[in-house]
Amino acid sequence: MDSFAKNLKEVVALAREEAHIRADQKGCAPYDALLDLYEPGMTADRVDEVFGALKAWLPETIQAVVDKQAQQPPLMPKGPFTQAQQKALGEQVMQQLGFNFAQGRLDVSTHPFCGGVPTDVRITTRYDEQDFTSALMGVIHETGHARYEQGLPKDLAGLPVGQARSMGVHESQSLFFEMQLARSEAFATLICQRAKSAFNRQNDPAFHVENFHRVLTQVAPGYIRVDADEVTYPAHIMLRYDIERDLISGNMEVDHIPERWDNAMQQYLGLSTAGNYKSGCMQDIHWTDGSFGYFPTYTLGALYAAQLMQAMRQQMDVDGIIASGNVSPIFDWLSQHIWQRASTTSTDNILKDATGETLNPAHFREYIQGRYL
Repeated sequence: MDSFAKNLKEVVALAREEAHIRADQKGCAPYDALLDLYEPGMTADRVDEVFGALKAWLPETIQAVVDKQAQQPPLMPKGPFTQAQQKALGEQVMQQLGFNFAQGRLDVSTHPFCGGVPTDVRITTRYDEQDFTSALMGVIHETGHARYEQGLPKDLAGLPVGQARSMGVHESQSLFFEMQLARSEAFATLICQRAKSAFNRQNDPAFHVENFHRVLTQVAPGYIRVDADEVTYPAHIMLRYDIERDLISGNMEVDHIPERWDNAMQQYLGLSTAGNYKSGCMQDIHWTDGSFGYFPTYTLGALYAAQLMQAMRQQMDVDGIIASGNVSPIFDWLSQHIWQRASTTSTDNILKDATGETLNPAHFREYIQGRYL
């Protein structure tokens, strides 16, 4: 930890210097200048307001969901599920989600990722032969990123206004695909049917539709952000946001991170990371590569996604469309309201035009409590 902290102090010092230089030019607070790199138009004051609303109900909701699910734990599917079988299933689901294989592909890496350019989008995932849902959900998540890139307006290709709007909006698309869509009961039914066939598990009780949906929506507080479910995930982000905001402002120093981290983990998730740096403050790359201001976009994306789905449900029978097997109307809506807008206007305008209002965290609360409680 000492050697890690020594190097991180240098990174934080440089990040503070960068933040002040950018802030002087933009006429804003230092942290806002870094946040603007990833989520243009967003400010720390607005994030504080939004995250403050989450903190008011999320910890008790997490406990309530855990208690409820303990009464009927899911039967977990047992492997082995070969990599070849998993890849074939993943590509089938990508096809159903409208991924254009003429302009992209699926490969393997140590961490799921999406990269490239709109005309050549590369998706990666990692496979666990004992748990196929991890790779599959990773593929679906990255397909959301990919569909956004593939759906950007071609007549604006290569221009700043033709690029994806922000990291938060990008994350809203991946989370819309993975959480709002794929983990819904309707889409879980489609996945379950495909998985039964892919793994020849027609008579396996773990692949009963109701049980399979419970598998996909299992909630459990944990130490690692990238493994977190959608209910506990915002707690990981709020923890990191509070720390990095105070690091950049100079209200705390690197040496204080472990204690601050442990206190927040206990407050939000009932877990302690005292002395456990590997599963605590050393697990992410964002601070080590200087990406301060990035973390909030993950949860902002989840909030955007919930708000978009609620608006979509008011305009069409989403579950009925999914049950039909032809989900293209969902993507047509996203294309019209998000993908084709690219960076031609502000995030507030995109959200307001699509949903009738700017960011409102109440929709996320309604969604989480509606699905899990």
